[in-house]
Amino acid sequence: MTARPEEITELLLAWRQGDDAARDALVPLVYQELRRLARRHMRGEQPDHTLQATALVNEAWLRLIDVHRVQWQDRAHFFAMASRMMRRVLVDAARARRAHKRGAGRDVALDSRVDLGVPLNFDAIALDDALAGLERLDPRKCQVVELRFFGGLSVEETAETLNVSSATVARDWTFARTWLRRELKGESGRTQRDNS
Repeated sequence: MTARPEEITELLLAWRQGDDAARDALVPLVYQELRRLARRHMRGEQPDHTLQATALVNEAWLRLIDVHRVQWQDRAHFFAMASRMMRRVLVDAARARRAHKRGAGRDVALDSRVDLGVPLNFDAIALDDALAGLERLDPRKCQVVELRFFGGLSVEETAETLNVSSATVARDWTFARTWLRRELKGESGRTQRDNS
């Protein structure tokens, strides 16, 4: 089922006002796009990963409806938040696996149309930690990464969602990619030294 972006935005705004019927009407309109996002997130996971795309969508949806203070802006904002929730679910699962294996990290293979500029194989937890550091340094730059890399938004869509210019998004994107690359290389060096 396809819906006009305006229709999704109208339902999001009604949901923001407390209309549970609008939230329920939203589900069939966004479900396929949520599955596409989930498949994109799952590409880097091992084939024996316990979560499947459908379960990832369901877990992210439960977290989304539990977020009480989100002021939904529009369709792009919703999908960016959904993508962020999916990333959180996968990172939480990776942290749980790491805890069970007592420190054994796991690399994730990147396969994305949006080049983040990090190594093709990286530790999902290390990336999450690096993004947390970037968020402390500059929250908007972290949002740009989440919207572009995890949400799949273009520079223009990201600019619209953040209410900034495309040039600002392009500068933030360049800075964030360089910063994350440096942070992940440092993490990679520490991991190699730790394993020696």
